[in-house]
Amino acid sequence: MSRKPRVWIPGATYHITSRGNRKEAIFVDDADYLTYVELIQKVRRKFPFILHSYCLMPNHIHLLLETSDHHPKHIMKMLHTCYAMYFNKRHELVGHLFQGRYDAQLIDSLNYFLEASRYIHWNPVEAEMVQYPEDYLWSSYSAFLVDSQHPFVTTERIFSYYPEPKRDNYIRFVMNKLEGQSPSALML
Repeated sequence: MSRKPRVWIPGATYHITSRGNRKEAIFVDDADYLTYVELIQKVRRKFPFILHSYCLMPNHIHLLLETSDHHPKHIMKMLHTCYAMYFNKRHELVGHLFQGRYDAQLIDSLNYFLEASRYIHWNPVEAEMVQYPEDYLWSSYSAFLVDSQHPFVTTERIFSYYPEPKRDNYIRFVMNKLEGQSPSALML
């Protein structure tokens, strides 16, 4: 039975996730995380896209990715093929690194877009790896705290939905996750 084709509209935004085969680690140490980040930048040069948020967990990834002229399947194929080849060679392994194909949820509303960003940044907290999102090194959250931490992460769209001080209001929204605050509570 063939797979259902993915919906793609140029300019669409997706919450992309992918996890390790058998839920095993896809990142063993800092060198692995750094390589994945470098590959994101390399792939973006070939297939331009906007990265709004990301989080690299030990056994899975989250990307809040906005396409331009290329289907996410091309982006993810290059990214995960290159990374799997690197990982298997470095760690002297063979076989699949990722469990099946990636999942891509089409972002179809402003609330979903902002909730996805908050969810991505809270993922290490939910996994009890850190106490606060800013304590986790391998996510885009630091780009929202200060300028130029991640030159390949675009914060403008997310910030555009909040009144001044935009950065403070977005951070307040993220930190109010435990209170169940909706995205619209702090928006313009």
